[in-house]
Amino acid sequence: MKNRILIISREFGSGGRTVGKAVAQRLRIPCYDSELIQKIAEESGFTEGYVARREESAPAGFMSSALASRAFGPTNEDYLWEVQRKVILDLAGQGPCVIVGRCADYILQNEADCLKAFIHASLEYRAERIVRVYGEREESPEQRIREKDKRRAAYHRFYTNMKWGYAKNYHVSLDSQALGIEGCADVLQMLYEKSGKMSE
Repeated sequence: MKNRILIISREFGSGGRTVGKAVAQRLRIPCYDSELIQKIAEESGFTEGYVARREESAPAGFMSSALASRAFGPTNEDYLWEVQRKVILDLAGQGPCVIVGRCADYILQNEADCLKAFIHASLEYRAERIVRVYGEREESPEQRIREKDKRRAAYHRFYTNMKWGYAKNYHVSLDSQALGIEGCADVLQMLYEKSGKMSE
């Protein structure tokens, strides 16, 4: 039987990572987020800093530069993608868990019993939240959000040919501003446990 995996994709600043950790704690299963970066770094030989900069945060010109460089063979991004895929498949094979981001929704779509969720919120809410959580930066929080989301969408589209954030690609889409972090965790815990009983 395939393991049940909760996969959380999220807009930057929406609290998807926090939701994932809260659900995992309630279900008493592992949650993989920054831990994925550590494991990918170990497998690839790159530093965690390098992996973190490349993972989901490709430069704005990622699409065109990656396509151009592919004319000369596989890129570092391609190599990291293969390592990332292997790490995610290995973790999903070990047992039920929560995985945040990193195209796990695509990688595991035929390899696990997946519950795929997308966490979103208004730009205003997310801007206020990232300042509160991550602090002030030189650029405006709104600009940070737009750039981060743009890069995530480009990365996801490039390697999966799927539209990031498109409702039909997920089982459930939750507004963390309207429901709150705990409210989102409540819904996902209920759906995870319900789907598990239905598959038994």
